[in-house]
Amino acid sequence: MSKEMGAAIKAKSGTEQRKTVPTFPKRKRNKLDYVKKNWVLYLFLVPAVISVFIFNYIPMYGVLIAFQDFNVIKGISGSEWVGLYHFQSFLTSPNFMQIFINTIKLSSFELIIGFPIPVILAIMLNQIRRARIKKNVQLIIYAPYFISTVVIGGMLFILLSPAGPINSILSPLLNQPISFMSEPDYFRTIFISSGIWQGAGFASIVYVAALSNSDPQLHDAATIDGASLLQRIWHIDFQVLKPIMAVLFILAIGGIMGVGFEKAYLLQTDQNLPASEIIDTYVYKRGLLAGDWSFGAAVGLFNTVIGLLLLVTANTVVKKLRGETLY
Repeated sequence: MSKEMGAAIKAKSGTEQRKTVPTFPKRKRNKLDYVKKNWVLYLFLVPAVISVFIFNYIPMYGVLIAFQDFNVIKGISGSEWVGLYHFQSFLTSPNFMQIFINTIKLSSFELIIGFPIPVILAIMLNQIRRARIKKNVQLIIYAPYFISTVVIGGMLFILLSPAGPINSILSPLLNQPISFMSEPDYFRTIFISSGIWQGAGFASIVYVAALSNSDPQLHDAATIDGASLLQRIWHIDFQVLKPIMAVLFILAIGGIMGVGFEKAYLLQTDQNLPASEIIDTYVYKRGLLAGDWSFGAAVGLFNTVIGLLLLVTANTVVKKLRGETLY
């Protein structure tokens, strides 16, 4: 009996010792085993990781310019450190509120008005049953995306000039031409509508691809049950698009401070400047044209931080409301 008890005690102590040995969780072990088994595939990531590190992370060293009185001859390491001076200069400048509000208004209106339109286009395209007609319609609505922004700006100046085709139609009704490109009140409408015309069709590609994976049997069953077209779109198509819409909405919120420098700068005139001057154009003029590198870097960093905060906030809100998240 004593030998059996001794063996039992040894077995129990051995079990306790094995329990105290630290082990990786099962999920971590599976991940490590997967990486070891497919290590050749991970080698394909090495060039991408190296390029991202070189072109995205190493240039972050230049952010120090925003906290210095940068001198090109002395370089970043030799320039005088001024701390938050340039940030304070920007926040207390008389143009700050106007530029900030112009940026927020343009980006917010463009997001609110432009975000649902690609979804609507995708749902409409999904209802076209003839493949040939569908391809032709897609070609027409995708084409504006491939037009250069410079060309778009030139087209707008020609179409909306006092002697252009738009004014030739409106002038007999109003008894005088309208200077669309010189009036600040028209700038936001022109900027947002032209942006939607140019990019909505191409942005609908993601939604069209998502709808192509929806089960057609659900539509057939809903039709048999007596569901109308709008009811099928709302309860089937829209439900398929919800997760993608959540992710794209988060990304759009994160880029709300980046209105689009090229078109805003191209459409600017001296007359519409009160409505067209945004942070990106201000940075270009003050930082590059005027040679105030530190001030331009400070304003750009401010813009980036605000965009990051908006991205995190939108991600948190969408996660709580819908459960979808970007990270």
